[in-house]
Amino acid sequence: ASVRSNDGESMAIAKRQLRFGAFFSVPGCHPTGWRHPDAICETDLDIRLLAEMARMAEHGKLDCMFFQDSVAIPGSTAVYGAKPFRVKNGRQAHIEPMSAIAALAAITSRIGLVSTCTTSYNEPYNVARRFLTIDHISGGRAGWNLVTSQAEDEAVNFGRDAHFEHGVRYDRASEFHDVVVGLWDSWEDDAFLRDKESGVWFDYDKMHILRHKGKHFTVRGPLNVARSPQGRPVVAQAGSSDIGMELAARTAEMVFTAQTTIKEGQAFCNEMRSRMDKYDRGPDHIRIFPGIMPIVGRTESEAQEKYEELRGMVDDGVGIAGVARLAGGVDIFACDPDGPLPELKPSNAARARQEMIIAMGKRGMTIRQIGRVLAMSQAHRVLYGTPKSLADNMQEWLEAGACDGFNLLFPHYPKPLEEWVTLVIPELQRRGIFRTEYEGKTFRENLGVPIPENIHVKNRRSVQVSAAASND
Repeated sequence: ASVRSNDGESMAIAKRQLRFGAFFSVPGCHPTGWRHPDAICETDLDIRLLAEMARMAEHGKLDCMFFQDSVAIPGSTAVYGAKPFRVKNGRQAHIEPMSAIAALAAITSRIGLVSTCTTSYNEPYNVARRFLTIDHISGGRAGWNLVTSQAEDEAVNFGRDAHFEHGVRYDRASEFHDVVVGLWDSWEDDAFLRDKESGVWFDYDKMHILRHKGKHFTVRGPLNVARSPQGRPVVAQAGSSDIGMELAARTAEMVFTAQTTIKEGQAFCNEMRSRMDKYDRGPDHIRIFPGIMPIVGRTESEAQEKYEELRGMVDDGVGIAGVARLAGGVDIFACDPDGPLPELKPSNAARARQEMIIAMGKRGMTIRQIGRVLAMSQAHRVLYGTPKSLADNMQEWLEAGACDGFNLLFPHYPKPLEEWVTLVIPELQRRGIFRTEYEGKTFRENLGVPIPENIHVKNRRSVQVSAAASND
């Protein structure tokens, strides 16, 4: 696109650029996608396969690899109003993702590396130290997906009989975040002198002790890791409930969400950015990524055939178990699977996802039908077609202000990722709405979000400005 300047010369206007995360829920985001003939099931535990996919994603100039996590086997305890159940879900055991992204940092150079880590079953000091260490290892490419844990099964692995209540765990998460960020600012950027002649290793005045005493945590500090090349890791958040959106508006630089229509996407983006105003944050401080499951075909008929094959692989047991997890203790297994969704009690798992299935029920969908939607793509939008039709759809979302990019859920690995990189990315680059080279070396540079200033430097400057104004 271009406009005319006052002297008549054409001036180019930069198009908005799509951004992509590759969401890794190994061995596949489709719970039974591991049974597909093209699937390599060992992607759940084989770091060599993850390394190959990291190189592929970086070759495609994707913004990040985004690893989900849970610290329990889903459905292994009687927390859904029924006995533990057996399902064919392939996502049971996988490499711990913070360790994985540290390993992947050594064999990549530009792509962001995001690991999920729960605030419900960790301590802030350890989390701050590990992520900032990975940020140094990667040269400034680490990201923390801050979650409060959806799976109620996790509680019994940490000495609790039940999961934290929804409001309590978000209150804890908010304080947890503040402690971690406070620790990340323990040192100013130029604190370490390492002066051999004087024998001064660091400037003591540029080290800051946190001395946090709060409702959930008491942490003295300082952190024994310095600030990183991008200041500190990128924070991602995926809460879409009211309290989750508020936490994201205050803390997140990347939001993973689940809208399925442009209208819903526009409403979410507008709501999120309007909430940010009170925290003195602008539009460029956050990037919003709805999830999609793309299915690519060289022709529309090939894409539809792939879609129908994956839809036919959905296991109703997996789907109904997914409904049960969101039922708030109502025994879904005692209900007729081909009957209506019963009235549910408030869920202590994923509130926004429960609202989504309730809406499906109100549209007349049965328990089995709702389960199939959950089992196909974790209730994210499934988008199938040729590279051109997929690009058309994503460009429409981008230009409508319904997203900044997409988090890509692949039904299995590694072929769908390879098809995305080799078939769809070139089409987007041809249109000028996706990068041909990374903008910089750090995750923040490529994501287009600012490096946060060290809070102590910021406060000191504010005091100096106020003092100067008083003197005037």
